[in-house]
Amino acid sequence: MRGARILVIDDSKTIRRSAETLLNKAGCEVCVAGDGFEALGKIVSFKPDLVFVDIMMPRLDGYHTCALIKSNPTLRHTPVVMLSSKDGLFDRAKGRLVGAQLYLSKPFTGDELLEAVRLNLPQAGST
Repeated sequence: MRGARILVIDDSKTIRRSAETLLNKAGCEVCVAGDGFEALGKIVSFKPDLVFVDIMMPRLDGYHTCALIKSNPTLRHTPVVMLSSKDGLFDRAKGRLVGAQLYLSKPFTGDELLEAVRLNLPQAGST
């Protein structure tokens, strides 16, 4: 997991801070954004290996953010994990439709967050 570049997009400062702390302790390089618009400004220069994105955000929600990431030829293969307090089948299906690899329900544990990294970055599981 050491050296993996992770972008965390969430309008909750608490979620951003806790995810950043956990991922930094695991050896990841972390960039955070408060919404999809802010993330789009950072993602091209940061070039993340994995993106965590909240679904319910102001201005640009997680579904649209994920769709924009997946429509960019240089970012198309970047795994996206949706974060949400909504745990319905519809929400999970919509996440898959826009290209998300995994759906993580909030509140999530540190172990669940790190497992999502391991599942989506196979090389991360070997460190």
